[in-house]
Amino acid sequence: MYAMKYMNKLKCVERNEVRNVFKELQIMQNLEHPFLVNFWYSFQDEEDMFMVVDLLLGGDLRYHLQQNVHFSESTVKLYICELALALQYLRNKRIIHRDIKPDNILLDEHGHTHLTDFNIAAIVKDDLKATSIAGTKPYMAPELFQTFEGTHPGYSFSVDWWSLGITAYELLRGQVRVTAWKRAKMYTVHGEKRLSCFSELQDMDYLSDVNWDAVLNKQVPPGFIPNRGRLNCDPTFELEEMILESKPLHKKKKRLARKTRENGGSGGSPQVTLMLLLLLHLLLLLVITSNNTVITMSIRPTTRPTATVNLTFTIVTTSSNTTVIQNATAVFSCLIEYLPFIG
Repeated sequence: MYAMKYMNKLKCVERNEVRNVFKELQIMQNLEHPFLVNFWYSFQDEEDMFMVVDLLLGGDLRYHLQQNVHFSESTVKLYICELALALQYLRNKRIIHRDIKPDNILLDEHGHTHLTDFNIAAIVKDDLKATSIAGTKPYMAPELFQTFEGTHPGYSFSVDWWSLGITAYELLRGQVRVTAWKRAKMYTVHGEKRLSCFSELQDMDYLSDVNWDAVLNKQVPPGFIPNRGRLNCDPTFELEEMILESKPLHKKKKRLARKTRENGGSGGSPQVTLMLLLLLHLLLLLVITSNNTVITMSIRPTTRPTATVNLTFTIVTTSSNTTVIQNATAVFSCLIEYLPFIG
């Protein structure tokens, strides 16, 4: 299963976010790591742009903090190690995330962390510095603010390690405010004078017992495992999002069908065709991963002005795995939803 993020084109233009959307797409296309939310496909239709990514059902760390979950020190220690491996991977790709915080760290069903949201990430070349201000204020490193004020020449990958430290502190204490150190020490501006890279983290006595290969291969069990019987997100917020959405996605089929009829039933969208290819790819995965299962499909077009087709499918299996049949049926249902929009 996959998750799908969709962005309304008109709203992106109105909010001047088009550049960020394409930059996020450009970055995610070249990333694949065990502790990132990995990108699979992208497509668009007349109204929206879509990104298909890993589906993670454990919720984000912000949600669990709001549910008063108390993370143990050993659990946070593992989170630091997993996210440090992700940051080192991004460093090798010359990417600064710039928005590391509990909201952007998702858990999978086993409790492992995955960094998401590259909307304001930056790509830096060679030894150049980033100079634009971006991020969430409580998690932003001092040099970000000083760069904005013109008193600092720029910043680099060290800002992500600062944000990771603030995030780890919040997970342990339940708040962002740090009171253990004097302010002068806490706001050490120069990244080279504080922990700012993966090798320095590895050299810490506190992490001397870490088997980094085991962490990378997800062989270290997390101390906190999300409840699989819960939604792991705030349903009130999700409902408000649906209510405030002026053009809900679940009504898109009717809107697009109406446009098709108004245009005389011609002019199919190549993006919808891409959606069909995605669904067919999912179907192929079902066939490959299932044992002794054969799925056949036939499509019979009807009169073109009605913009409809008749589709029948047959699933023949000698396997007792009913999940395969249910998933295949769901994929075909999606196919039926989108077939009317092919020109």
